[in-house]
Amino acid sequence: MRREDLTIALLSIIAVALVAIALQPIFTPRPAEAQSTAPYPFYIEPGSEMLRAPDGSKQVYGKVVVDLSTGKIWGFPTLAPQSYPNPGMQNKPPISRPFELGRFAFEDTAK
Repeated sequence: MRREDLTIALLSIIAVALVAIALQPIFTPRPAEAQSTAPYPFYIEPGSEMLRAPDGSKQVYGKVVVDLSTGKIWGFPTLAPQSYPNPGMQNKPPISRPFELGRFAFEDTAK
């Protein structure tokens, strides 16, 4: 086989492979992925609110967070009208521990 014939054969194989790769999405399109599943499906309400525990044990400023998988509403205290906990005079960043405010009955919407 001559060198020119070998070159033409190899280029033809490459051209056919490139056409097959280009046409593959037309015949077998990939599904669209508009949303990813987050590890914690939360909705964080913008701004800060005055949070009141249902039993009346606390009343503090904080953020309202809704767990979209269970419908539970959580309050994360910030102790001030800011959107994050203020460390004050401490050198370590504060940790805001949530308390339950209530629950949305998402399952009732499927009735």
